[in-house]
This record gives sequence, structure tokens and C-alpha cells, in this order.
Amino acid sequence: FLSLVAEFCCGFFVILILGNFWFLAVLYLLWLYLDWETPCTGGRRSQWVRSWTVWKYFREYFPIHLIKTSDLNPNHNYLLGFHPHGVLVAGAFGNFCTGPSFKNLFPGLTPYLHIMPIWFSCPFFREYVMSAGMVSASKESVSYVLNKEGGGHASVIVIGGAEESLNAHPGSLTLNILKRKGFIKMALKHGAHLVPVFSFGENELFKQVANPKGSWLRNVQEKLQKIMGFALPLFHARGIFQYSFGLIPYRQPIHTVVGSPIPVKRNLNPTTEEIEELHALYLQKLRKLFEEHKRNYGIPEHKSLIFE
Repeated sequence: FLSLVAEFCCGFFVILILGNFWFLAVLYLLWLYLDWETPCTGGRRSQWVRSWTVWKYFREYFPIHLIKTSDLNPNHNYLLGFHPHGVLVAGAFGNFCTGPSFKNLFPGLTPYLHIMPIWFSCPFFREYVMSAGMVSASKESVSYVLNKEGGGHASVIVIGGAEESLNAHPGSLTLNILKRKGFIKMALKHGAHLVPVFSFGENELFKQVANPKGSWLRNVQEKLQKIMGFALPLFHARGIFQYSFGLIPYRQPIHTVVGSPIPVKRNLNPTTEEIEELHALYLQKLRKLFEEHKRNYGIPEHKSLIFE
């Protein structure tokens, strides 16, 4: 979905350049130059955009729900680890960028959904995603949010990243997390409390062409992901008037469960051992969150998370 909107915005920009409105393109390029750092300094959210009626229909289509398991004290800053990535990341967008659910459940907290920096180099599209509350996933951007005085700010990071979308098959519970420890170091350096978040149903929205590890398709996808910075899962779902084939996601409920916070003391220079220890604790809390709630959302008793 983001790719389609980004392509439309880029196409519109090309039309401005080639048409009689090239001067508007020049003015926008000047604006882009002056505004380049905004995605790394908290973005520029618009409550008007975040409240569009279309997002209400978007959330109700699946539907998307946000479940609270513990209070989050607004006097602290938080780093929320979102799992799994899925194809669409619908739970993250529907719960942290639109609608009143997060504000109602966690009063006093402002969420910032971090996405790949490449999206903010796309003309016009960057304005759209920033208005929805999205900011860059760069270290500078995360530090800016977590370093805000007085607390009340929450960085939401999709830990598995683009690579994890290649595992987004219905029923898949594989998370790319064992080597991902940068978010742990960021939490320690800023004293941000860690909160595991698991979005049940995220992988059920699309079917993906079989791409097991070691297959030629998976090898090609992984190489392209390293070159371009984002993955290209080959997925399909339903159409508008039929259910056999199309790119519209299936109507599968999404329940995004926000776990209990893991207190983190500020440590400007954490050692490797301290990072490993907190990472292990995070994995433990994430697994516990999943096990405690999986029965409520149709996960068989014998199924468990797989960490890669």
C-alpha cells in the first residue's frame, strides 16, 4: 500500500517537472532541502489527517483492535517493539497512526511509528506519512523521540524490519530478532522502558508465494532487499467482488496486544554483556506475552514463537 501511494506521488512530481508547472517542482525541491531533517526531529503530525473517516473504515474492515495489558506511566519514555512485520503492518498503522484507541488506553503518551528513511526521500509522500505520525527509523530519529524531557513519548519500532515480511505466511510465527539488538542499545542509552507488542492476525492478511529459506526465490528476494533496503514479498489475497484472487487483504481480525513495560535504567555506555542480558529478558517477556494470549486469538496450543 505504501509503495503504491509512493509511486503515485513520484509520478505526480514527474508530471509537474515535465508539464507547465515545473516552477512548482522547483519550489517543492527548495522546501525539501529546507525541511530535510524534519523526519528525524519528531516529524510533523496532523490530527486532521490522523482523524480522516477513511481510517475508521480501514480499521473496521479487518477489524483492528488494540489490547492493553498494563498501564504505561506517561512520566517515562518508551520503546515499543512491534511484532510481526507481516506484509502490510496494518496493526501498527491502524493503532498508532490513526484513531483514538491508543490515546484512550494510554493517556498522556504520544506514539511515533518509525519507518525506513527511504520513504522520506519520496516527494509529497513524505508529507503524507509524517502527517499520520510516522518518522524515520534512523538512530538520530529514535534518539530524538526517546530523549524528550518529561516523558510521555513512545517510539514504535517494527523490530523484524523488511526482511521479516518474507516470512509473512498465514500461520507463520517466525520472528527475525536474534541478531537485532540495536533497539536494546537505544533503550539503554536513553533509559526508555521496553514494551513488547504482538499483533495477532498480522500474517493472515495475505497469502505469499512459497519462498522457503534456500529457495531461488528467497535468495533473489534477500539480495534485492539488501540492495534496495526494502523487501518484495510476492503476495496475493482477494479482489473487490470476488475472493479467489486480488491484492485487497483478507478480512481477518487483528488484535494488537501491548505488553507490560520492562524498566530500563539509563546507561550511556552499555557493555555487550548488558545488551545481551536485556535482549534475553525482552525475548522472554515477548514469548510470555504471546503464550498468555494466543488461545484468545485462535493460535493452537502446540504453536510457539520461533526466533531467528
